[in-house]
Amino acid sequence: MSFAKIYSRSVLGLNAPLIEVEVHVSQGLPALTIVGLPEAAVRESKDRVRSAIINSGFQFPNKRLTINLAPADLPKDGSRLDLAIALGILVASGQLDEKNIDTFEFVGELALDGQLRMVSGILSIAHACKIAGHTLLVPVDNANDASCIQPLKVIPTANLKQVCQFLSQNIQIEPHQYQVPVQELLNLPDLADVKGQLKARRALEIAAAGGHSLLFTGPPGTGKTLLASRLPSILPPLSDEERLAVASIYSIANMQHPFGVRPFRSPHHTASAVALVGGGSHPKPGEITLAHLGVLFLDELPEFDRKVLEVLRQPLESKEVVISRASRQVCFPANFQLIAAMNPCPCGYAFHHDQRCQCSADAIKRYKNRISGPLLDRIDLHIEVPPLSAQDLQQQQAGEKSAIVRARVLQAHTKQMQRQGHLNHELSPQQLDKVINLDQISQNILTVAQQKLQLSARAYHRILRVARTIADLTGSETISSMHITEALSYRPTN
Repeated sequence: MSFAKIYSRSVLGLNAPLIEVEVHVSQGLPALTIVGLPEAAVRESKDRVRSAIINSGFQFPNKRLTINLAPADLPKDGSRLDLAIALGILVASGQLDEKNIDTFEFVGELALDGQLRMVSGILSIAHACKIAGHTLLVPVDNANDASCIQPLKVIPTANLKQVCQFLSQNIQIEPHQYQVPVQELLNLPDLADVKGQLKARRALEIAAAGGHSLLFTGPPGTGKTLLASRLPSILPPLSDEERLAVASIYSIANMQHPFGVRPFRSPHHTASAVALVGGGSHPKPGEITLAHLGVLFLDELPEFDRKVLEVLRQPLESKEVVISRASRQVCFPANFQLIAAMNPCPCGYAFHHDQRCQCSADAIKRYKNRISGPLLDRIDLHIEVPPLSAQDLQQQQAGEKSAIVRARVLQAHTKQMQRQGHLNHELSPQQLDKVINLDQISQNILTVAQQKLQLSARAYHRILRVARTIADLTGSETISSMHITEALSYRPTN
């Protein structure tokens, strides 16, 4: 036979489109041509494939080889097509039987000696393969990750020769049985380490309970970063579906992340817009996608470039990032919880009790204007973190442990999921009308606050969402004026 078709997968964002590797062997001067928009890593595969075939005990055809990667209008990158290309050459040259080969999909990078190396994006590939009803053949190092997609049949293989022996039915390879990774014993920082700062602790609990964004403002050393780093310890655990979503993102990014742990990303303030959003010629997820279902912490918020911060506005509302290129669009999830921290002025000591600050009013205004109003309006909770004296630190006893706070947060999460199927920060205006019935006193308080604070419609709805979360934490089905008043206390007054 002079023609073969082998199924494989490419990776486009979090999707894995099917790739048909077509190989044709014909008479003519020896040559190997790859068509179908192959990128550099794919074009280089012909040299890896040639050496792998020879070193695995097969003959490389001394003929004209044409390899087409269909669909031809989809760019292909990476080395995951190596195995499929090698098998296509062996089938087309008559060295391997094509029987039942169309029920398999093959991914894997080939070493020069024929060994198979792991590839990135295996979870997205496995999910697409399951939908197609095929059996997935992968390198041994990818087998456990791929087999977590049930009921997909995953065949682990070590090298090209073993793959050929399996397809020829000379050896039997049992499908890999998924083994749950050992949960890493992460010693998450405990909220009990935070002394004092009761209002900031309360705001952190509300943010965790409703998925709200939060901004800490205060002088250096008051515990802003300390508080933010404790947020993961009071968040509920990820569900099975959420764990898989997080693992898929890190698989695409080719990064390691503890399985089942909520992400906590803290990029430096010199990060670019592309680093936050993602991008590149072959779009990769950025920090806000790597923080999906977790926390994105931006310390020293005004030190970020203003244009960089502006890219957060749309993802905060839509919970996704769409990266457009001339040839295609890629959509990444971005349902992250934004926690930020900043100083009140350039030197950091404005309104400090020892009057150390020498910044002028204009300098303070310019410093605060580095953050746009529309971005601040999208942050639900604004908290001032005051300094504590040495006497306060010596007398203050440790606060509640994270486990105690997490129990209340989990109870509020459960209540929200039962009521509307998602957390309160995602409540639409129509849903707010259904879950919130304000009495006359609360309506009057909101009316006065909107006039005094010049609240936008967005801020008005965010106050209602925060009030709903406060009520859920107290176990109340209705929202009282007390809940509205507390929610209003977390809005900026200037």
